[in-house]
Amino acid sequence: MMAPPNPQPPGPGRSDSNRWLRRLPLATGVIGGLLLLANRLITPGLTESQARSDVVGVILSALLILTGLLWQRVQPMTPEAVVLEGEDGFELEADLPANLQTDLAWASHLLLTNTVTRSLVIYHRGRVLLRRGILGPECQVTPGPILERVLTTGKPVYLVNLKIYPGRIEFTYLPPNSQGVICQPLGTEGAMVLAAHAPRSYTKQDEAWIAGIADKLAYDLEQWQADRQSQPTP
Repeated sequence: MMAPPNPQPPGPGRSDSNRWLRRLPLATGVIGGLLLLANRLITPGLTESQARSDVVGVILSALLILTGLLWQRVQPMTPEAVVLEGEDGFELEADLPANLQTDLAWASHLLLTNTVTRSLVIYHRGRVLLRRGILGPECQVTPGPILERVLTTGKPVYLVNLKIYPGRIEFTYLPPNSQGVICQPLGTEGAMVLAAHAPRSYTKQDEAWIAGIADKLAYDLEQWQADRQSQPTP
């Protein structure tokens, strides 16, 4: 079967210039089928040759429709990306030990450069340890129902299209036009909140990778807390 045009899908934020071309077989097949039906209805009597022509026409129309549907499946529309509102920045708590600062900086860099994440906040024990990427208007995190659920259950929440969720009002520490949000738990006392610039843009592989990085950071944070508690009180 003929390969669809533009075998590589357009990147986020770019218009799909071939979407009408991909729909052409589908439209042609539907129009051809309707014309064959109309011709059959208005023709008082059909000869054997006309009947054979109709069969061939129906087969061709069906193949065109199938080709159009397959092209739509192979080349799905890429969600439209936006430019997140806010300033690009990097804020890291200064009183953290050097090794923990390095781990937080390393993890946030990986997520911002290898996924659709454009804004990242790490919250632990009532403190914001890190903000990176496009910064939201508020620097403090006040857990709302969604983040509280993540902290309580220890299970991540993926909001594929933030604007359709009424609970989006709690994410004042993210860019106002964030499109997709993942709240990933960090153990039992913290969470990593990631915002994307396009809806439905995190893949299952992204989610698994984010969970793996979160597990590493949760371990580091637990070790840090254990070291602090083991130190003698002056």
